[in-house]
Amino acid sequence: MNRKINIAIVGIGFGAEFIPIYKAHPNTHLYAICARTEEKVIELCNQYGIENWYTDVYELLKDPNIDAVHICTPIQYHAKHTIAALQAGKHVACAIPMATSIDDCKRIVEAQRKNGKNYMMMETTVYTREFLFVKELLDTKRLGRIQFLRGSHHQDMSGWPGYWEGLPPMFNATHAVSPLLALAGKNAEFVSCFGSGKILDHMISNYGSPFAVETALFRLKDSDLCAEVSRSLFETSRQYIESFDVYGDKMSFEWQRLEQDRPLVFIKEDGQKINVPDFAHLLPESIQKFTSKSFYEGGDEQHMSFIQGGGHGGSHPHLAHEFIMGIVENREPFPNAPISANWTCSGICAHESAMRNGEIVPIPQFL
Repeated sequence: MNRKINIAIVGIGFGAEFIPIYKAHPNTHLYAICARTEEKVIELCNQYGIENWYTDVYELLKDPNIDAVHICTPIQYHAKHTIAALQAGKHVACAIPMATSIDDCKRIVEAQRKNGKNYMMMETTVYTREFLFVKELLDTKRLGRIQFLRGSHHQDMSGWPGYWEGLPPMFNATHAVSPLLALAGKNAEFVSCFGSGKILDHMISNYGSPFAVETALFRLKDSDLCAEVSRSLFETSRQYIESFDVYGDKMSFEWQRLEQDRPLVFIKEDGQKINVPDFAHLLPESIQKFTSKSFYEGGDEQHMSFIQGGGHGGSHPHLAHEFIMGIVENREPFPNAPISANWTCSGICAHESAMRNGEIVPIPQFL
């Protein structure tokens, strides 16, 4: 494909972060944006020279000029909007999670296969500079054989939109689960998870889940590895952290406990703090600056994920580039629909296990 990909962004809260990236990418034309608030849409179109705008996603999907959509709507709409876009013949990138139920994950995988368009869940953690650094250690054999993996995502979501209140911790666990499975190159096969502590009564009624923290142990398919994941969203004191630790037989990597600190690398028992390099050189020159420059101003501009640089560890331009180049090169992006479904269902099944007091729950495979 020689022409530029006509892309539309649906949802311009967090989605606005990607406007300047797609504007600058050499293989894209930011054709349209869509949001319910007409005034905001028009304002951004004028600011960035975007020619087309919509306030209804289904009207946008009727536009034959649009090749691909990047969905950044609230999580309860992800499956509905994704399936509609695939059925309309559009390539789809979607913010995490893929969906909020196993059945919807299955429907997305089926729609992707039936319509033959690309699907990519825009999971930030597998394109952070920390992940890319550890992946390089693994690929160059310096890490050695992986022996164990651990992930955590602790975040106080007080004050976020109401649909978040009381959300079970592991229900949306891809930030903690995905880097572990991606580094191992395996799917999660089954899980045992326990809940701990209690959130406020008025939040419990929203989803029927009492737990402040959920901790899961995953067995990886066709592997001798397991992975541990912990997650909290409310009523738990902790600085924001999306982290992963990887223990190899030659070298290990541990995320820093405090943001102002630095990660640790261990060679045998010798540990040292390191500066993780940026990986902007992997990107087209026109979007390299976005690994350290953020646009997002959604009333949460001091959020730790953006203080970390470029939004979520500099991942946003890498995500956009992978999605676009999958289309240009006629290949599936990473993560594709089956992988995204397994990552998403891992957290859903973990919460199901917690509600059954740690009972082992199998995780769907979409291969």
